[in-house]
Amino acid sequence: MNHPSGTRLRVLVIGAHPDEADMYSGGTSALYARMGHAVKFLSLTNGDAGHFSMNRFALAARRFEEAQEAARRLGVLEYEVWDVHDSELMPTLEMRQRVIRAIREWKADVVISLHPDGGGHPDNRAAGRIVDEAMAFVTNTYALPGVEPLAQRPAHLYMIDYITMRVQRHDVVIDIQETIEQKLLACDANASQFYEASARQYCDLDQVPTTWENGRREFILTHWADTIYALPHMRDQLTAFYGADHAAQVEFAETFQFSHDSPIPDKEEIRRIFPMLPEQS
Repeated sequence: MNHPSGTRLRVLVIGAHPDEADMYSGGTSALYARMGHAVKFLSLTNGDAGHFSMNRFALAARRFEEAQEAARRLGVLEYEVWDVHDSELMPTLEMRQRVIRAIREWKADVVISLHPDGGGHPDNRAAGRIVDEAMAFVTNTYALPGVEPLAQRPAHLYMIDYITMRVQRHDVVIDIQETIEQKLLACDANASQFYEASARQYCDLDQVPTTWENGRREFILTHWADTIYALPHMRDQLTAFYGADHAAQVEFAETFQFSHDSPIPDKEEIRRIFPMLPEQS
C-alpha cells in the first residue's frame, strides 16, 4: 500500500456474525469514520442461531436491524449481513468467491477479519479462513473474472475474538478513548446478544439493567472488559506508537495482528493504514 497524504481509505471489516465487527473493531472503525474514511461492515452469517428462545427467522430479522443501528452509531456507511445460517458457515469455494467479490466491489484498501486458526466458535474460524483464502486472489485477473480485480492487495489484519484475545500478536494497538462511547452504544444496539443471549453466562436475565441510564453501559464494560480495555500486554505497542506518556494514560484500546501472509510493515506504512495514529512518538 502507498496512500498519499489525504487519501480516503476504504476499510472493510468482516466478521462471522452481526455484532463482531462492532465489538472487536468498533472504536477503531469510528475513528476511521470521524476522519472521513469509508468503512463497511460485513457479517458472513445472519446470526440466526444466537438466541435461546427466538426462532431463526425472527432472530435474523432482529439482528439485521440491530446491525443497522450499530452502524449508524459508529458512522459506518454500510452493514451488510449475508443470508447464511449461523452455525453453518464453511470455508467453501462459493464463500471464498463471494468474499473476493465483496472485497473487490468495496475497493478495499484495508481488510480486517477474524483470526483463521484460533477462534472458539467454528463460524469464526471458518470466517477467518475464508477471508485469508480470498485475499490470495483479490488482485488475480483470472480468479472470478467477472469482477474487476484490485490493482493492489489491501492491508489485511486480524481482530481479536473472545478466544484469540488470549493469543493474538499485538502488532498495532489503537487508543479508542475518543470513540469508546460510540463503541459501547453500538454494542448496546445489539440487545439480543449483550442483554439476552450472551448475558445469560454472566447473570440471570432479570438482573440485566433495563436502560442505559440505570447501568447498561457499566454492564458491557464489566462483562466484555477484555475486548474494551487496554490490557498490560498491549502497553509496549501503545508506547511504540503513542509515546510513553500517552500510552500510560490509555484506558480503552483495540488490538490488531497483520495476517499470516502480510509481513509487518514499517511504522510509516502502519501510520498510513491507521491514520488515527500520531505522526511521531
